[in-house]
Amino acid sequence: ITKFPSSKAFASWLRLSPNVKVSGGKVLSSKTPQNRNILSAALRNAANTIAQRKDGYLKQFFSRIAYRKGRAAAITATGRKLAVIIYNMIMKKEEYNPISEIRYEQKIKQHALTNIKRTIKRLNLSASDLENAIG
Repeated sequence: ITKFPSSKAFASWLRLSPNVKVSGGKVLSSKTPQNRNILSAALRNAANTIAQRKDGYLKQFFSRIAYRKGRAAAITATGRKLAVIIYNMIMKKEEYNPISEIRYEQKIKQHALTNIKRTIKRLNLSASDLENAIG
């Protein structure tokens, strides 16, 4: 694992990251390639097990991705997240400290608010436009 310069390279080697093909700035394909790596299969199984849990921020992450993109994509995305966690634990020699569910929800809400602010700025909307749209 020390041969990989980053967690991105490690996840890519495990084939848990999408192989994005771009031409002229347009994304042509972004499928995750098939593989026969034992560690990758173990991480996918672990991700599938996380889906069965009742709580935890990884469960929330899995559910959010599964709602948007489907269960198969959520298994791959959660497996990639697990690979990054393992890489960082080994390379930084630190134990894993997961964030709390409440903090994860706050992070998601903050991200959503940032997106809303960006959209309001892009559309050049004012407060009166928003009030008219709501009421």
